[in-house]
Amino acid sequence: MIQLPETGYTPTADELAGIEEWFAEYDAASGRRDIERMAEMAVFPLNLVSDDSAGQGVSAQWGREQFTAAMSQVMGEGSQDITFTSTRTPVFLTAAMAVVFTDSVMTMDGTEQRLRYADILIRRDGKWAFQTMLQGGWGDNMR
Repeated sequence: MIQLPETGYTPTADELAGIEEWFAEYDAASGRRDIERMAEMAVFPLNLVSDDSAGQGVSAQWGREQFTAAMSQVMGEGSQDITFTSTRTPVFLTAAMAVVFTDSVMTMDGTEQRLRYADILIRRDGKWAFQTMLQGGWGDNMR
């Protein structure tokens, strides 16, 4: 018989703070349009889950080059920083795995856009990294 693991993990205050610090750093890199730093904070191949304009679910795996190319195109070459106002709800599965739900307002070049997404983060060598991104509307760009 297979022994099932205990799955009712409750994070410590330090673990919650670690996730908040990780996202603060990621948001800062995003705000500076520092795509290379954003890529350093991921585990590749990166899993992506979305939907397309036809309403079909889409999934893909991107290597670092695909990620940096797509993010460079999306974030553009603007000279102004991008700002984020985000509310995040981390759900820890274990001390090394968390699903983080985010509601965010991104302001870029004076235009606001509302975002809702989730990320799966894993902890490796004492550092968090995102491994899966879930957000609607990216499917047409993932093929």
